[in-house]
Amino acid sequence: MDFPILFLSNAARGTAYTSPRSGGSTKTPPLRDRRAHADRLTAGFDAAWKDAENRRVAVQPSCRGVYLEFEGAPGHALSLQSLENRRANIRLMNVRTHGEGNEAIERATVYVPLGKATHFLTKFQDYKDKNTRNSSPDSEKPKNQLLVASIEEVRGAFLEAFWTDLPDKMPNEEQRWVEVWLAVDAASDRAEKSLAEFRKTAAALDIPIGNETQVLKFPERWVFMIYANRAQLLSLIDHADKISEFRAARETCSYVVNELENTKQTELVTELLRRANFNLDSNISICILDSGINSGHPMITPALAAEDMHAVDPDWGTADDSPSGHGTSMAGIAIYGDVQAAIEGDSALIVPHRLESAKILPPLPSENPQMLWGRITAQGIYLAEIKAHQRNRVVCMAVTSKDARDRGKPTSWSAALDQLASESDEENAGDDRTRRLILISAGNINEPQEWTSYRFSNATNEIHDPGQSWNVLTIGAYTDRTLIRHRAYQGYTPIAPPGGLSPSSTTSVTWERKWPVKPDIVLEGGICALSPVGKPEDIDDLRIMSLWHRIDQAHFRTFGDTSGATAHGANLAARIYAEYPDLWPETVRGLLVHSARWTQAMRDQFISGTGKGAYDKLLRTCGYGVPDLHVALRCLQNRLTLVSEAKLQPFVKRNTKYVTNELHLYELPWPMEELQQLGAVEVELRITLSYFIEPGPGEIGWRDRYRYASHGLRFDLNNPNENQDEFHRRINAQARNDGEGAPGTSSPSDHWVLGSQQRDAGSIHSDIWKGTGADLAKSNL
Repeated sequence: MDFPILFLSNAARGTAYTSPRSGGSTKTPPLRDRRAHADRLTAGFDAAWKDAENRRVAVQPSCRGVYLEFEGAPGHALSLQSLENRRANIRLMNVRTHGEGNEAIERATVYVPLGKATHFLTKFQDYKDKNTRNSSPDSEKPKNQLLVASIEEVRGAFLEAFWTDLPDKMPNEEQRWVEVWLAVDAASDRAEKSLAEFRKTAAALDIPIGNETQVLKFPERWVFMIYANRAQLLSLIDHADKISEFRAARETCSYVVNELENTKQTELVTELLRRANFNLDSNISICILDSGINSGHPMITPALAAEDMHAVDPDWGTADDSPSGHGTSMAGIAIYGDVQAAIEGDSALIVPHRLESAKILPPLPSENPQMLWGRITAQGIYLAEIKAHQRNRVVCMAVTSKDARDRGKPTSWSAALDQLASESDEENAGDDRTRRLILISAGNINEPQEWTSYRFSNATNEIHDPGQSWNVLTIGAYTDRTLIRHRAYQGYTPIAPPGGLSPSSTTSVTWERKWPVKPDIVLEGGICALSPVGKPEDIDDLRIMSLWHRIDQAHFRTFGDTSGATAHGANLAARIYAEYPDLWPETVRGLLVHSARWTQAMRDQFISGTGKGAYDKLLRTCGYGVPDLHVALRCLQNRLTLVSEAKLQPFVKRNTKYVTNELHLYELPWPMEELQQLGAVEVELRITLSYFIEPGPGEIGWRDRYRYASHGLRFDLNNPNENQDEFHRRINAQARNDGEGAPGTSSPSDHWVLGSQQRDAGSIHSDIWKGTGADLAKSNL
């Protein structure tokens, strides 16, 4: 029998929580000749300060300070907290790391106001002459040792000290569009004044600024575009205040797909519409951010009202006028899911949701690489929300940048999506803020020569920007389409096996493990084939079907890759909303991941060896697998899903510090006697935790208080031999601090498939517990 989803109401018991101390590297400074070292740093500081003052010219500079670069010793971390003093307005602007392991060198760019040079000079002198108060006379532990001894060199901050992108993207003699990251306090009255001062200085230096309305605002960083060459950027550093970073402007990638012949297409459309039932009063929508949609297509017209078509720039129009018809093809799959199955079926077809379109791409040949894509994306979403704020909306976007250069690090675009999903801006704080379900494509490998290096090229081609966003559901592609029937393609062989990863799908295999697992899930995207002479080609037999925007030429066309997979994911999400309209966006995202399973082909392709580490490549290639709508909605036979939507306060301010605040403890309501009767019979329990973080972008390091994620939630299960008090003591440092004793018990790590090291990246975590029914009966906390 099928079991419904059961919602747990008030099932969690909140309790005080302090996270256990974790291990990690210590900030042990290198050994120094303290006097010689202090003198050398003082000389370097003085020279850099004087040089910066001498470079200024009469252009009405707004800069009231000097930028300096502090370089750490190889293999030793800088004391970042000590490099900043907000009371003195000394600000840490960015941190970069060059090299790896014991050869890694950390460099920090610091802004020091005029008149505050003595702040560091005094620290250098005290390091040279004084010991810490609590040191014994024989210890000779210098004052400020952690800060000063960790510094290898102090010098002036030039362009390289602000450029946090790839070096080859840096402008030289030619002007390029560049992202400027200003360090401003959004809550301060001086924020707008700082921006106005920067614009005045840029104008004096003949540096054009992008659209003045296109300013992307984060709590401590404002981002916008300028058009400058290297010399102009160097002048800005000498004369403008608040500069934190420069990055190259993003450019979008396009998708080239094959057309499908128009044989008898009109009759097929007429037959489908005869069977279709559209809910014209639906409060559930899929908002497609793309090149617009051709609403005149007869299969789209019933789902897309004229008032639900928008464009970021009204002069663009709302129609899909791109040569590829990408937006219209996305719409077809978003409405129907498997378009081919819908066309070939003979039963009633129910479409429980409506469509919305927000055009974020200008008509070709126009381009807008100078625009901030985060701001444009937000505008597209806002247009739909202004028209119908009350709808349960699935935002779907398959427009990405193929410049996979960030290795999982946040960008202005990805951070904007995280902020949109959590709605963490100042104006919408509180319980009533709008949280959004956003689906993004992982991005494609479009170069045919790379398809021949299948799996290796997937592992080395990273998820495209902004697919690294923590809060979005990033969707990759796999395929079950490996049957070649057309006579023209006899002798061709599919590159991937049935159930295998699509050759076009990008991954997060090369990312540092602190960044999220991406893609989150994979869906059908079709594949390519090798010709008899070994040439990779797209062939219609191995693609998926969607709609063509020029109905005078054709009603259908071939489509696929991660774009088609993302549109299909939006269709699944909308159908979950149709069944459970009161779900939180985090829950819909969680159900899709919770229902996902790896195919056997994926396991064969990407699991190597034994142990939990063997799943790492599989997880970062295929995410959690292929979602199943039936599992997500009603669960398969002999499955039960328990859902809790709850709020907790992770941190609280006590005295002058923010500390961890509480955890939620659930006692899972399952039939213990029946489970115990199973004895040694193997059973499985899957747990999925989905939540949204509030982003803190800007590359000022990822340690201490400078972290991108505002909080990190986790889950754990009690060991079969661990009672509630023991479980509580093990996971709760607060309990130990209250005198309840040492833990004395261990985590049930042997039962988990992935384990905490694999699953605890990002803001969605899912794992499978395996063991006997008798053990599971006692593991209900």
